[in-house]
Amino acid sequence: MIVISDTTPIISLLKANHLELLQKLYGNVLIPKAVYRELTENPVYSKEAKTVKMLDFLKMISVENVKSVNVLRLVTGLDAGESEALIMYDEQKADLLLMDEHKGRSVAKQLNVRYIGTVGILMLAYDKGLIQSSDVKMCLDMMLANGIRLDKKLYNIVLTHVGLL
Repeated sequence: MIVISDTTPIISLLKANHLELLQKLYGNVLIPKAVYRELTENPVYSKEAKTVKMLDFLKMISVENVKSVNVLRLVTGLDAGESEALIMYDEQKADLLLMDEHKGRSVAKQLNVRYIGTVGILMLAYDKGLIQSSDVKMCLDMMLANGIRLDKKLYNIVLTHVGLL
């Protein structure tokens, strides 16, 4: 399975201390160069950057069609990481895109890209027995505590799914 990730699912899972779920669920995860730069060069993520640089299951690769990335950015207003991830999905004939941002997911849907967000990853990991319901709640709470936006309705849907509501 070929999986491409944008920045936010990686940051969210890092902040929740469960980035290993990506490796357990998908093996290797490809990240475009722009996503790698966002993860490793942004001073806000300096602590997380050290971890990202050490992980061998996150594979940074370059997008081949830079012109398509630029056109997508111009037309949609997406950032470099989101745009590269969407173009890379097509170039790599990927099976899944990891993306949280609403605008990026909207464009992904228009392009018939199969995607899942951080919350979906947590629910999938729970369904596969990789984490317990208490772990899911702890992850969601840690994400919220670290400034990751999460709709209260979605929070309650997840807790209901894992049997905590």
